[in-house]
Amino acid sequence: MENAILLTMGVAFVLALIMGPLFIPILRRMKFGQQIREDGPQGHLKKQGTPTMGGVIILLALALATLRFADKNSDLLILLIASLGYGLVGFLDDYIKIIFKRSLGLTAKQKLFGQLLISAIVCYLLVMQGHSTDLYIPFVEFHFNPGWLYFPLMAILMLGASNAVNFTDGLDGLLAGTSAIAFGAYTVIAMNNTQPEAAIFSAAMVGAVLGFLVFNAHPAKVFMGDTGSLGIGGGLVAVAILTKAELLLAVVGGVFLIEILSVVIQVVSFKTRGKRVFKMSPIHHHFELVGWSEWRVVITFWVVGLVLAVLGLYMNEVL
Repeated sequence: MENAILLTMGVAFVLALIMGPLFIPILRRMKFGQQIREDGPQGHLKKQGTPTMGGVIILLALALATLRFADKNSDLLILLIASLGYGLVGFLDDYIKIIFKRSLGLTAKQKLFGQLLISAIVCYLLVMQGHSTDLYIPFVEFHFNPGWLYFPLMAILMLGASNAVNFTDGLDGLLAGTSAIAFGAYTVIAMNNTQPEAAIFSAAMVGAVLGFLVFNAHPAKVFMGDTGSLGIGGGLVAVAILTKAELLLAVVGGVFLIEILSVVIQVVSFKTRGKRVFKMSPIHHHFELVGWSEWRVVITFWVVGLVLAVLGLYMNEVL
């Protein structure tokens, strides 16, 4: 299985490298440029017009590599529906932003409906598969079974985690790097569990986002947009569910948890006390506004993500 995983990762990486120079000029000619929020860090205004929707590169490389090397079974179907389905919601959001030249695409209700619909389909497939509803507490020999509540909990997890990943996509290379680390950890977990489809899917995502990172590193030539961030988030939760490491996602994907918590804390604090805890949320913008360079923020978050991924593997008794 190790050879297949390495080959999948390499093929996905090469596919993303090939597709980048093909897609980026097309996106530029079609004027699919990023709309930058005026209330964001002023240094980001120069990024206005940078081609977005580059997540199409990631998802295409992921799908092609996975379909080539993984067995076509129910696990693979769940993984692809979760990732490509969430990616489709993101694609619609990006497309509306571009067509109407605004920083907001789908309404909150429309986006929520699309995400919940994909989550419901995934949960239905899990039920048909006879997926275990046990939840395992990381690092301790304890698990509990919430019964039928497991599936609504997983739908909520998909919704929350995918949006947490989406919030992380705010600096050049930030999400590409942190997601590669998280999927790398789940590749190891899936291999340890002898789950080849989850391992191959995770490895393909690592290769795809690293290939994309070549064009997304600062200064970015293309952004992944919600197409990529939601697709990555949906796929990450699906892998966590299939490997029965759902709760471990809070550690392996700790950077994403920190990002969404910073948004929640900021909103609650402002609405209840009229004061902001951070200069700006998500928290990566806070560090920019206190004087950190974009690269310093990105590298620091990558390191934190790597430490948390290693901790997650240790808690899962892989290391």
